[in-house]
Amino acid sequence: MRLIGLDPGLRHTGWGVIDVAGNRLRFVAAGAVSTDSAWALPRRLAALHDGLKTVLDEYRPEEAAVEETFVNKNPDSTLKLGLARGVVLLVPALAGIPVGEYSANHVKKSIVGAGHAEKDQVAMMVGRLLPGSGAHGRDAADALAVAICHAHHRGTEKRWSEARVLAGTRVAGAGR
Repeated sequence: MRLIGLDPGLRHTGWGVIDVAGNRLRFVAAGAVSTDSAWALPRRLAALHDGLKTVLDEYRPEEAAVEETFVNKNPDSTLKLGLARGVVLLVPALAGIPVGEYSANHVKKSIVGAGHAEKDQVAMMVGRLLPGSGAHGRDAADALAVAICHAHHRGTEKRWSEARVLAGTRVAGAGR
C-alpha cells in the first residue's frame, strides 16, 4: 500500500510518500511544495493545488494523511494556514483518495513516544524508521512522520473493523 503524508503550510507544504507492507515501511520520496510570499493569496493556493496534484499524479498513493492545524496567537496566520490546509485536504479528495487526519501531538507520540517532542527528535526518528529519507528538509520529515503515523493507525483500525464485522456476524447468526 502506498501512503502520502502531508504537512500543510502556505509557504511550504511538506509531502512524503512511503510504501507499507504489513509492518514494514519503505521510503519512496519526499519534498515540499513552496509558494512565494510576494504572490497574492489566490495564486499561492493555486500553486499549492497544482504542486500537490503533480506529486499525486507521479506517485499514485492509495491513501493520504494530513496533519491537523493548530491555532496560534496570530488569527491572520491561522486563517491562512487553514486555507492552505483546505487545499491540502481537497487535492487527494478530488483524486478519490481517502484522507486521514492527525493532530501534531498524535503524530509526535506515534513517532517518538511523546506528544510534545521537539521537531529534531521527530526528524531523527523518521530517519531511523525510513533510511534514506533524511536529506529532504524539515517539512518533508514532518510529512513523512504523518505518513508513518497513518500507517501504524490504519493497520490497527483495519484489525478493529475486521473484529467488529466478525463479532457482528457471530451475534447475527447466534439466534438461528
